[in-house]
Amino acid sequence: MTLTRYLAQTGRASMMRAATLLFVAGTAGLVCGCSETVRTGQASSYLVLQRLEGASGAESGAPFQSVLRSDVQTKGSIYEDNGRVALSIAMKDVTNPTGPSANNVITLNRYRVEYRRTDGRNTPGEDVPYAFDGAMGVTVSDQSTSVVFTLVRAQAKLEKPLITLKGNNGALVISTIADVTFFGKDQTGRDVTVTGSMSINFADWADPQ
Repeated sequence: MTLTRYLAQTGRASMMRAATLLFVAGTAGLVCGCSETVRTGQASSYLVLQRLEGASGAESGAPFQSVLRSDVQTKGSIYEDNGRVALSIAMKDVTNPTGPSANNVITLNRYRVEYRRTDGRNTPGEDVPYAFDGAMGVTVSDQSTSVVFTLVRAQAKLEKPLITLKGNNGALVISTIADVTFFGKDQTGRDVTVTGSMSINFADWADPQ
């Protein structure tokens, strides 16, 4: 065998070995990446938002409704408005014959309320109230669970733009959509969220008798 032919053969062999090593390393990396993706945000159960409602704090015993009329001032005082949500869980794998287990129930730990307007004027503290977060501690199973929470803070009625509605000195009504996101974890620590929306019309409504 000539020296030239020997070098050519050994060169091809080295290149093949290097390519094989690169393929194996790349495959291992892909396997690792896929595994991390599966573990991240992949809870086997999810939250089902069945109903989202609000009730005016200005009137004792006011009913929860799908559209909230929020009074910015009632007989010289302010009151926060409550929301109420009905939640349950369901399994992503609809073929699961046993249904949810103890690991699949979801514990809510906080929520976030954000306001927006359909006309695109959405500057917090100018066009809409500031967004805020609230704590929550309730566990949701496959049975419907209702939770009451603060939907409109009293503080928001002391700040712009809601304070400008008092006495009808400025705008008469500010119509918004409240997007409420609920955050939780299943019992294996995997994150779960769900968002619902409802209409809120802010004004200095007529005081209840």
